[in-house]
Amino acid sequence: MIVFEDRVMGWIQWEAEKNPDYRHAWMDIYLDPDVRGRGLGTDAVRTLARHLIVDHGHHRLTIDPAADNTAAIRSYSKVGFRPVGITRRSERGPDGTWHDSLLMDLLAEELVD
Repeated sequence: MIVFEDRVMGWIQWEAEKNPDYRHAWMDIYLDPDVRGRGLGTDAVRTLARHLIVDHGHHRLTIDPAADNTAAIRSYSKVGFRPVGITRRSERGPDGTWHDSLLMDLLAEELVD
C-alpha cells in the first residue's frame, strides 16, 4: 500500500519470472489521482526497485505504463527506467478499446537513488 497523510492512496506490486535463464521482476503501481504529481509514485517505484535489486538480487526490472501516460513515463525515467518499445494493443481502456503500452526496463546498475 501507498500511504499518504494516514490514508491509503494507492498500491504497488511485483512479480518475478522463476526460470533462472529469464529471471527478472516486473512491477505495477496505482496512485489515487488526488495525490499525483507529489513524487509519491516515483518514491514508491524507487523503493520497490531498490528492494528487488538489493534484497532479491534481481538484475533487471520492467514496468509498462500506457504509452500516452507521460506523467508515469517521466516518473519511471527519474528512477532509471528506459523505454524498450511499444507493446501494441496490450491493455483495454474503460471505453472498451485496446491501447498501447510502453515497455520500460531498468538494469540494477542504472537505478537512480
